[in-house]
Amino acid sequence: MYTLVIGTKDWSSWSLRPWLALKATGAPFEEVFIRLRQPESKAEILTHSPGGKVPILKVKEERGTFLVWDSLAICETLAERHPEAKLWPDDPVARATARSYAAEMHSGFPHLRETLTMDIARRHATPELSEDVKLQIARIQDAWTHALAHHEGGFLFGRFSIADCMYAPVCTRFLTYGIEMSPTVLAYVERVIALPAMQEWTAAARKEVDEGLA
Repeated sequence: MYTLVIGTKDWSSWSLRPWLALKATGAPFEEVFIRLRQPESKAEILTHSPGGKVPILKVKEERGTFLVWDSLAICETLAERHPEAKLWPDDPVARATARSYAAEMHSGFPHLRETLTMDIARRHATPELSEDVKLQIARIQDAWTHALAHHEGGFLFGRFSIADCMYAPVCTRFLTYGIEMSPTVLAYVERVIALPAMQEWTAAARKEVDEGLA
């Protein structure tokens, strides 16, 4: 039913987000891997989608195959198609807040993205952080702390949700670059990293590095 086109696992934060959501549904899917930052990468992606970016979800049904692109759009589509996976909170207020968290990650934090690029399989010294990056790190950690304080279950809104999918790459960035975290935030990061799906993705990212693919 599903094919997910993704990029290099060590780097592609946008691929990781819907991959985690798809794993959470329990639905089987095929994975198409495209090595990024290569001369042929763009052309190869364009064979799957005119948008020219990963990830891309291909959904095969009796009436035909359709495409969903953009990480958050894929996550929303999966939530609609798999209500049993409960990818959003049940409570309407919590659900609206969780969507706000996901959308803020989707459209925000540009300075953090630029300075702390995703590199799961490696560890780097903490770079010099601009005031903009520090403010964005503080905003994320404050948001996590607030959500965790108001919802029992260990994840941002109790059980694992799309909000956690959207912030999972940030968890890896904080570890990669040795970002200082409060005990509450560090415990959350460790819970996300310990998820079986995250462990599977991380192992694949390390294999890419070992094989010179990232």
